[in-house]
Amino acid sequence: MKKTLIDLFEGSVAKYGPKTFLLEKRTTKFEPTTYAETHAEVLKIGAGLAAIGLKPKEMVSILSEGCNAWIMSELGLLYAGGVSVPLSIKLEEDHDLLFRLTHAEVKYIFVSKHQLPKIRRIREKLPLVEQVILFDDGVELQAGEMLLSELKARGEEYLKEHKEEFLAIGRAIQNDDYATITYTSGTTADPKGVILTHRNYTANVEQSLTRMTIPSDWRTLIILPLDHCFAHVVGFYIMIECGATVATTQVGRTPMETLKNIPLNIREVKPHFLLSVPALAKNFRKSIESSIHQKGADKLFRLALKTAYAYNQDGFSKGKGWRFILKPAVALFDKILFSKVREAFGGSLQFFVGGGALLDSELQRFFYAIGIPMFQGYGLSEATPVISTNANRPKEHRFGSSGMLVQPLQIRILDDEGRELPVGQKGEIVIKGENVMAGYWKNPTSTADTIRDGWLHTGDMGYMTKDNFLYVLGRFKSLLISADGEKYSPEGMEEAIVTSPLIAQIDIYNNQCPYTTAIVVPNKEGVKALCPDPTNEEQLRAAAKAIQASIDEFRISAGGEFPDRWLPSSIAIVGEPFTEQNGLVNSTMKVVRSKVEERYRDRLDQLYTPEGKKVDSAANLEALRQLLA
Repeated sequence: MKKTLIDLFEGSVAKYGPKTFLLEKRTTKFEPTTYAETHAEVLKIGAGLAAIGLKPKEMVSILSEGCNAWIMSELGLLYAGGVSVPLSIKLEEDHDLLFRLTHAEVKYIFVSKHQLPKIRRIREKLPLVEQVILFDDGVELQAGEMLLSELKARGEEYLKEHKEEFLAIGRAIQNDDYATITYTSGTTADPKGVILTHRNYTANVEQSLTRMTIPSDWRTLIILPLDHCFAHVVGFYIMIECGATVATTQVGRTPMETLKNIPLNIREVKPHFLLSVPALAKNFRKSIESSIHQKGADKLFRLALKTAYAYNQDGFSKGKGWRFILKPAVALFDKILFSKVREAFGGSLQFFVGGGALLDSELQRFFYAIGIPMFQGYGLSEATPVISTNANRPKEHRFGSSGMLVQPLQIRILDDEGRELPVGQKGEIVIKGENVMAGYWKNPTSTADTIRDGWLHTGDMGYMTKDNFLYVLGRFKSLLISADGEKYSPEGMEEAIVTSPLIAQIDIYNNQCPYTTAIVVPNKEGVKALCPDPTNEEQLRAAAKAIQASIDEFRISAGGEFPDRWLPSSIAIVGEPFTEQNGLVNSTMKVVRSKVEERYRDRLDQLYTPEGKKVDSAANLEALRQLLA
């Protein structure tokens, strides 16, 4: 059956025309745009591109903060037969941006006024780019630039004479035609261009809706960058299919101002669900706990959480056995405390959909307790991206798991030799379905290595349970190997450890070494409370020992959840955070393990010496001084 993204959008416009599709706040309030109004604007943009020379199968990039124009431009270029190359606004122009635009052979670029300087600085290195189209009016244009308003005017004129001819382009698109080239964020190597077809997207929309239900009167506020595959499918293509409403975060004058708009926008839009990643979830939790602290309700809140944790268990077993006697207490705490917390999220929020990286089960327990479950999912760009999710069905929800597979989808768990493992045993996750990418752009070697006989080798380690829950344990290729050859994933430990108020980031390391070590970036505020005077060596030593102690709390021998031999026996404290600017995290805020270990190779080597093994070593104390200076 033919179903392209054009078919999907056309079907929804016919069914939901007068309903609000988009909400955007450009001045003082969120303004609605209906499905029918969006369709008219999309056709103008697509026809404008055809009028200025875009040919089917040519590449068009979008570099902008989330806004109506972003979504309309992608739909418009698809109608014109183009292929979207969405780009992260966090990319630096010198290498990352230039590489993608050159590698993808981009001909046209849509850009916001905030991102325009990046394009201008590399414009002379982009001979293939024919036109840069600026979303915002009121900017003085340079050669080879035009306003979106002018493009739409050109499109309106073009449609008067060529409407049927133009619409025929969209109708001629087939399932296997390319829709986007989405560049991976590159945790292990240079970014690769993931080719996703029209059917990849529409199939993944259909698959995802077997695990989640979105009523047509629901709203979401997209707080993730729109270039993310996750934001594409769950943020707006699923919403289009269901006739629901999509709001975008109000763009500030700076990235920080945009970030500060999120809590206000949530209260204004009153979303029914939000997309989240672990970094955002942690920020939400910190904000909630800070607000509780300011109100002097810490003890009551801790008691309420403890009671809810006991009642909820793993989510799947909520209220079972003797725990039913806690139900009245949980209801009381919900009424007097948790319902007030939910008001800060607009009062309509039913759940979060989590993705992007492993989510610590403690975070899941927390959000479930306050009545806004964080339903963890699993996917990757190469799978368009959704593979599994807990979704908004409590009976399919279990803390620590990534839920159940979307349908239809086949899965295998393979060992190092490519042999299929039985249920319950961990190995590499391999999947097959219509959501598997067409391949990597101009990279046949990586394509052949990743897709074999139609099966996508994800590079992630996990296992299936008898009752069909998928557990994802981390990158198969980033497994740590102890001296005796035992392999284990660091990612679950790292997600748990950074919940400590003393630790901001951690990279755990073991490559057939006598014991496990780690690079640790302390949480400055947490450490400052222990060490108000960075010139006082005793305070510095106490802070270093407290950091190690906060890691040791996760040891099984101390009542924790991880085997002693897996957790770091010695740590290198460093004073500089892992950031995108220094290349130590990627655009989705995942630590680029290889680059961290390359940068701190000397420190890692020192951890296997008598002096380096001391947590209060001279190098660690100096790093704390730098951090607190």
